[in-house]
Amino acid sequence: MKNNHQKIAVVALGGNALLPENQQGTFAEQQANADAAAEVILGIVGSGYEVIIVHGNGPQVGQILAQNEESAHKIPMMPLDVCVAATQGTMGYMLSTALQRAIKESGIPKNTLSILTNVVVSQNDPAFQKPTKPIGGFFSREIAEEMAAEKGWQVVEDSGRGYRRVVPSPQPLSIMESEAIRELALAGNIVIACGGGGIPVALIDGQLIGLEAVIDKDLASSLLAAEIGADLYILLTGVDQVAVDYGQPNMRYLKKMKVSEAEKYLDEGHFPPGSMGPKIKAALDYIAAGGQEVLITSAEKLKEALEGESGTYIVA
Repeated sequence: MKNNHQKIAVVALGGNALLPENQQGTFAEQQANADAAAEVILGIVGSGYEVIIVHGNGPQVGQILAQNEESAHKIPMMPLDVCVAATQGTMGYMLSTALQRAIKESGIPKNTLSILTNVVVSQNDPAFQKPTKPIGGFFSREIAEEMAAEKGWQVVEDSGRGYRRVVPSPQPLSIMESEAIRELALAGNIVIACGGGGIPVALIDGQLIGLEAVIDKDLASSLLAAEIGADLYILLTGVDQVAVDYGQPNMRYLKKMKVSEAEKYLDEGHFPPGSMGPKIKAALDYIAAGGQEVLITSAEKLKEALEGESGTYIVA
């Protein structure tokens, strides 16, 4: 059981943190990015929290699918849920080894481990009829249309950055390993869990069956934070603070929002579906389930945000 002195923080880390758009995605590049992420995570540990990391996998699972397709004439292709599981292994390995190096240098008495995590969804979720989750790299319109015709992909324009493949993204309903994840964190481990949003599984005819989908890591991390009773839910993103009227002359940064304010701004369209919208929704879901505090900020400003000098807090 959690004692009065133990606090848990769930941290949502984007797949782009390990594989930015401007990199090729080599192992050396991703490992260097993981080393940088490890320093950020240790900063949260230093602030007095037991830490659970949930990472995205959009670029990485896209790479695996591309490798599948290119080698399909030699090796049988694997389904999407298996590809998600593969990213949990590879990315968990990179983050875990990076954390171990950082821990050794800092002298903090911590262990790290990565948990293969299954997340229950409904096979009848409408997402399976309307894929929306972008994965993989960016393409020009011409190449995207060619891929759609040749491979049967569904493609969309992604936030002005180019075209990407989209796959089903069902709503996460429960996390099968949440209690074990909580206990491991309280035992003093830095835990990597729900990688890529978790492996999507459904109960079909009394058996758990993997489904061809990718779960949004913000929704999965929000659910995990709620299920384990996390004290702080941190969403790391590309901006230091949340803003309303973003990109406009009257743009205003927000240091703190009550739930009612966040809901109002979301309804008014200040947080678009392709950028800040899903993060605000994940934050509100966590608080609605009993959570108390959410922090949205960049990795670069996390230290200052934990001290109340940057970032945006959403409070119950």
